[in-house]
Amino acid sequence: MHAIVIIPARYGSTRLPAKVLLNKTGKYLVQHTYEQALKAREVSRVIIATDDNKVARAIKSFGGDVVMTSRKHTSGTDRIAEVARRLRYPIVVNLQADEPEIDPRIIDRVIKLVRLKEVDIATLACPFRNKEELNDSAKVKVLVDAKGFAIDFFRNPNPPLLRGDSKGDCLLLKRVRGINRHIGIYAYKKQALLKFTKLSPTSREKEEKLEQLRALENGFRIKVGLIKKAPAGIDTPRDYAQFVRRMSLISTHLLH
Repeated sequence: MHAIVIIPARYGSTRLPAKVLLNKTGKYLVQHTYEQALKAREVSRVIIATDDNKVARAIKSFGGDVVMTSRKHTSGTDRIAEVARRLRYPIVVNLQADEPEIDPRIIDRVIKLVRLKEVDIATLACPFRNKEELNDSAKVKVLVDAKGFAIDFFRNPNPPLLRGDSKGDCLLLKRVRGINRHIGIYAYKKQALLKFTKLSPTSREKEEKLEQLRALENGFRIKVGLIKKAPAGIDTPRDYAQFVRRMSLISTHLLH
């Protein structure tokens, strides 16, 4: 089954304005992510989906494959679904634009997982490095069962499920085989993606601000692959400054 990577790219960003077009490395941030995705062996095509003309012009300037989408979308998932609906790729990967150092092997990993017959959606997770990271509500947690399927996603390190507040929670708790840090890359079977985006957000999804809960609560099977550590995504000015520094060191090393 052929796979396409679609990178949703907004111009606006609360913590880091115009993030995708930052270019202190000599390349746009989204360009780094795009070029990494092109290196994945299991990928047939990479598209950047945007609703902003400034972003589209920037992508065209480096020869990137860009598709304009509606301005009405409230999530990157809705944006990639609009693009996927027009194309004949049975597997669709949602890759965030702010992952300039994503290892192409990570993309290949989720694609291989979603090809499994019993899987609707595939995603990744890694161990928490320390207690501070575990307690950070910005770091999403995922519980998996013995077969590697997601049981729950949450932000609070001590949700009702882990406390066993109800009989149902106790039954689910028996299936838990680990709690890990969720990594926000998804591979979908196309039909699962299109079905998912037609569903209304659930109350728990709104409460946790995690749309993958809508998938779980509607019976989608989410396979979770474990990797050693999370990619260094760019969320803040400090993250970007550190990324620029790493790129500078790499360039200096190559020159020598």
